[in-house]
Amino acid sequence: MPGLYFLLNFARRWTAASLFGLVAIGAAAGEARFYRGINLNGPAVEIDGRAWEGKDGSNVTVKGGAFENQAVALKPPTDAERAKMIRSSVWGGNASVEVSNLPGGKYQVFLYVWEDNHSERFDVLVNDQQVQEVHSGNAGVWKRLGPWLAEAKDGKLKVSAKGGAANFSGLEIWAGEGAVPAPAEARFVLNPTGEQVEFFEKRVRPLLVEHCYKCHAADAKKIGAGLLLDSRAGVIKGGDTGPAIVPGSPEASLLIQAVKHIDKDLAMPPKKQLPAEDIEALVAWVKMGAPDPRTENTVASAQAKTAIDWDKAREFWSFRPIDTPALPKVKNKSWIKNSIDNFILARLEEASLKPAADADRRALIRRATFDLTGLPPTPEEVDAFLADKSPKAFEKVVNRLLDSHAYGERWGRYWLDVVRYADTAGDNSDFPIPQQFRYRNWVIAAFNRDLPYDEFIRQQLAGDLLPAETKEEKQEKLIATGYIANARRFGSRVDDYPQHLTIEDTIDNVGRAFLGLTISCARCHDHKFDPIQAQDYYAMYGIFHSTRYPWPGIELEQKQRDLVPLVPEEQVSLAQKTLKEEQERAEAEVKRLEKEVKEAEGDKKKEIEKTLAKAKESADKAKRRALPVEFAYAVAEGKKFENVPVQLRGDPAKPGPVVPRRFLTVLGGAQLPPAAQTSGRRELADWITDPKNPLTARVMVNRIWLHHFGKGIVPTPNDFGKQGKAPTHPELLDFLASEFRDSGWSMKAMHRLIMLSHTYQTSSSMSEEALAKDANNELLSAFSRRRMDAEAIRDTLLALGQNLEPAVGGPHPFPDQTEWKFTQHNPFKAVYETQKRSVYLMTQRIQRHPYLAIFDGADPAASTPMRLTSTTPIQALYLLNEQFVHKQADLFARSVIRQCGDEAARVNRAFELAFARPADATELAEGQKFVSKVRQKLVAEGVAEKQANVEAMGSFARVLFRLNEFVYID
Repeated sequence: MPGLYFLLNFARRWTAASLFGLVAIGAAAGEARFYRGINLNGPAVEIDGRAWEGKDGSNVTVKGGAFENQAVALKPPTDAERAKMIRSSVWGGNASVEVSNLPGGKYQVFLYVWEDNHSERFDVLVNDQQVQEVHSGNAGVWKRLGPWLAEAKDGKLKVSAKGGAANFSGLEIWAGEGAVPAPAEARFVLNPTGEQVEFFEKRVRPLLVEHCYKCHAADAKKIGAGLLLDSRAGVIKGGDTGPAIVPGSPEASLLIQAVKHIDKDLAMPPKKQLPAEDIEALVAWVKMGAPDPRTENTVASAQAKTAIDWDKAREFWSFRPIDTPALPKVKNKSWIKNSIDNFILARLEEASLKPAADADRRALIRRATFDLTGLPPTPEEVDAFLADKSPKAFEKVVNRLLDSHAYGERWGRYWLDVVRYADTAGDNSDFPIPQQFRYRNWVIAAFNRDLPYDEFIRQQLAGDLLPAETKEEKQEKLIATGYIANARRFGSRVDDYPQHLTIEDTIDNVGRAFLGLTISCARCHDHKFDPIQAQDYYAMYGIFHSTRYPWPGIELEQKQRDLVPLVPEEQVSLAQKTLKEEQERAEAEVKRLEKEVKEAEGDKKKEIEKTLAKAKESADKAKRRALPVEFAYAVAEGKKFENVPVQLRGDPAKPGPVVPRRFLTVLGGAQLPPAAQTSGRRELADWITDPKNPLTARVMVNRIWLHHFGKGIVPTPNDFGKQGKAPTHPELLDFLASEFRDSGWSMKAMHRLIMLSHTYQTSSSMSEEALAKDANNELLSAFSRRRMDAEAIRDTLLALGQNLEPAVGGPHPFPDQTEWKFTQHNPFKAVYETQKRSVYLMTQRIQRHPYLAIFDGADPAASTPMRLTSTTPIQALYLLNEQFVHKQADLFARSVIRQCGDEAARVNRAFELAFARPADATELAEGQKFVSKVRQKLVAEGVAEKQANVEAMGSFARVLFRLNEFVYID
């Protein structure tokens, strides 16, 4: 049978479906005949000049819940009679309407549906045959579905719903196969009569000028809701919320609803309603088709007024090209170790300040070791550095630390902060993502092998689209796109999942992480501060809209899908075949037992019922079982590559003009080729890493500088726009950025450059003069003392306790997918203990790890460019009382006792391990006194001498752990 063509979701895409009992719409000559129109839950109405019956019409049976006059603004607006019909509906997952006593023949059927609440997915059936799958859309969206050509069965025609809650408002039936006239369209009067012009000039224009132009004219300081009422073009265009006027239909016109204060959110003027005679004049004007003699196009002039001067925008410091500045001249040339020092010393000399003295060598190796690895130096490493008198002694230390695996774990954690890494999906149920550890480990490995930063970006945005020489390289690049897949998930619905929010989260992080820009601020309107338009946002949106994201599971679909396999396709196919066979066997067993239970009686029946319950449980688990092959939580190209419309005010239900996929205009606005069969992710990666891009290198060198000195050259590392702060040393920033870009984007080389500067190697003691002139140390006369972050504190405790596991972290022990029963009221929640480094702790998106929360850990729901540092009583109490701390102190004590024979040596060793320095005479005496006193007390209480030694030294260790010197880096 030929295909039946029907309208789907107002998208103007037609889909063919072969249906029994339905006939394809042909091109029969002449027009079809209007047979009946039925307002399914309201009174008789007149629509398109045709009389419709009300809900009490003859030979009509309607089933479903009912509601009338639902006061929700319709999208799109329509005439009053049609609106009255739409707003009164029968509803439900099994809503239906059956018309009987139809003469024989063929009929064309149209169905009005709408959404008054949350979006629903349901199927429409005609004579019990599915004709269309419907996604209802957001509240207020209405649709006239059809036409469906059907023959009456026994004089009956039935239209029904199956699935989600459908709202059926009206049924329209036409006899015959001919053409059906299109619904009447409201039209503006473009050639007004003399009387209409006079009415407008005397009654309408004056009140618009007096009450509306202040906010809704091209010369307004700020145009309200995007609506212009100072020209005919503005009236016809409407505003952000839709058309202001439906000509001929005041009831459906937002302008009339606004002046009548029907909706308080739209009420205009907002404070005082217009006089009744003015409202009546506007109503009369709309009824006559809104005749308007004004010819000036203020829409165009308003757009020109708000247009961005791109040349001027690119003069802002962060959008200027990166230049390699000349090295500033300094007086104290002997202080210079490398070029960084020229920039720092020049500013200090300009302020008549001197740099601090050099850091003590013990403090320097402790600083460097924590900076690059997040772990303390061992006494042996300290001694080796002290003994090395060569000019390159410190350079050797830096190189050794950069070559250690601990470097990637330390600096990988910083990147995971920026990209808001989590092992769970976020929002509501917070489903676990068992595969996401692979992306975490990829980041750590990338830092350790010094993957060039431009390639680091490319692989995260488009690794699946990049060439690879080996299977292993291909897998690594696939895993890298876990960066995009890591975007937050929202809500608990499946069919109408708010993908626009996940894409917003992606764009927001791409902007902040790689460009230092708050691009997502342009989702609802042009950016208020930076030269980023809403069209820029949706140009990038189209790239990620054309990308397939993995599905992590959600309350209404508790299993993963759309992951990327890391094994050959044939292995996946075999696993799918095996799993399908298992599912079929389980389902067959259920059916067999269901048949048996019907025939059984008594105790036998009860026994079979128990077996049946277990069989159903097994069948359900088989349906939810994950394929037993390795997958990456990664992205892939979407099924369709398409540009998307601007979403007016960020609402997907309010499409504006379609925008080609491209880069930000202020950064060149490079576009995809017109016929590009790709999402555009690879091109986006190339645009971001283009050496001419002024932001990428600046942003990353600022991040590296930040984690060495405690604050960035740009104090707002995620915001290089006008709301961010300007660089304290702009020439130094550009010097570092040009070095980074021009020397192969090596992050390790940037560490060396920074750490081998004299600036890095100064002490943390500021002079009195520096404190007076530069209290915040912005000029860097001294090194800024700072507290360790949460991970470094925990890892140091484990290291001192001699039980830090050096192995790379693997997957977390999440419950099997077949056991998932998470809901918004019972979300996934777990804490998995480990002795591995803190970067390997399981990270939940909607809640912080209880330990990390105490010491200002990163927020997994948002990009964290730098950690805040708080000082709270609970931190001190944690280091005093927490069982974990007691355990590490006990292990630390046992280790010290094993290494040293006498008490003085033990106290001194404890200082060397905890602070990278020996105890001074006073500390040594006080330490021995403390240990001795505690040991004596314990022995007096009956504790054995050997155990008392351990507990006394453990108490002393906890004292050291609570000192500022332990948690602060000088």
